[in-house]
Amino acid sequence: MSHIVIVGAGITGVTSAYELRLLGYEVTVIDQHLFPAMETSFANGGQLSACNAEVWNQKSTVLKGLKWMARKDAPLLLNPSFDLHKYTWLMEFLGNIKHYQANTMETVRLALLARQRLFAIAEQENIQFDLEKRGILHFYHNQADYAVATEVNHLLLRGGLERHAVNAEEIRSIEPNLTGEYYGGFYCPNDATGDIHKFSVGLAEVTQRLGVQYLWGMQVKQVQHRAQDVLIQYQASAENMHDKHEIDLGELKADAILICAGVQSYGLAHMLGDRVNVYPVKGYSITVQLEDEQSIAATPWVSLLDESAKIVSSRLGKNRLRVAGTAEFNGYNRDIRADRIQPLVDWVNKNMRISTEHIVPWAGLRPMMPNMMPVVRQGKQARVFYNTGHGHLGWTLSAATAAMISQKILQCYPVD
Repeated sequence: MSHIVIVGAGITGVTSAYELRLLGYEVTVIDQHLFPAMETSFANGGQLSACNAEVWNQKSTVLKGLKWMARKDAPLLLNPSFDLHKYTWLMEFLGNIKHYQANTMETVRLALLARQRLFAIAEQENIQFDLEKRGILHFYHNQADYAVATEVNHLLLRGGLERHAVNAEEIRSIEPNLTGEYYGGFYCPNDATGDIHKFSVGLAEVTQRLGVQYLWGMQVKQVQHRAQDVLIQYQASAENMHDKHEIDLGELKADAILICAGVQSYGLAHMLGDRVNVYPVKGYSITVQLEDEQSIAATPWVSLLDESAKIVSSRLGKNRLRVAGTAEFNGYNRDIRADRIQPLVDWVNKNMRISTEHIVPWAGLRPMMPNMMPVVRQGKQARVFYNTGHGHLGWTLSAATAAMISQKILQCYPVD
């Protein structure tokens, strides 16, 4: 049986493992953590959001970013200190402004395919992950922002998205628990929300029952390309080190290696002779614990996206609200900054009548490409493949890209 090794057990890794196993491959997944989905797939905004498929490569985004640089609480924050990777990434980002429309429409197409596939997997495998199919409500506070968004909406509709314009009264009707003042918005009834960590863990358990092997607490140290296979050497990660001594390298032989390693994909691609220009863009979230009946009753069930604040919210079951936002260009720094968490708390207090006494803060590094498109392709070496670089839409796009890369691998290395 043909053997595929996957590096990374986040949302893209476990969905890829599932699709490859269904095709009949022997699959081994290597992850540096001791459990699945412990990086960016741990506590994101929770949205399965085809409605948020617009790529960021716009002149208006750049201008806003420049204005926001002096504000610590800005939705987008750039550490101006020199870093070659960061500034080459930013230059490529600017170079992709000309592809804004085409890339946005392609992202919508992928998101719609992924949404259908993920729902099917969840139903077939009975994965419980606080799924809510109540749509996503995108709202605006003033006429100027709404006018710009109307042009974007035309583009999303051309991509095949069902999304309706709504006025302030309709916003209240769709989500009565909102307490702010809104000019207008758009409602995407077929989008959904859920707990990405629960889904990833559930699907990992399914794949294990199907025969997928997982090597937890391990990291790839070297890959040797040979005529008939690849030899993958791995070693215990820092998380799995029980003492200070070096642990011997383990080895795996495989027909191909698939990189689904999030922000670590940049370094792994370099080791494999490829350039996959993933940059870590930090995002923050809070999970509001709903511990009193008033808060439980007053928390929105419809998922929200506030354009001016660049903040999203998703109800995760009866007792949790996930609120996420911000984009921070600060390298591989994973610190949770209080001045970046506070705007999320303030946003909840402004738009809802619920208690924010009990919150759990989190920060994760989104693996973003300069063109905002996922990397789903074969590398320079014949036995190397990539499914990575999904940015802020990993949860939204993963089910489609997993199926796509699995078919690419099948074309190159049919199942024995």
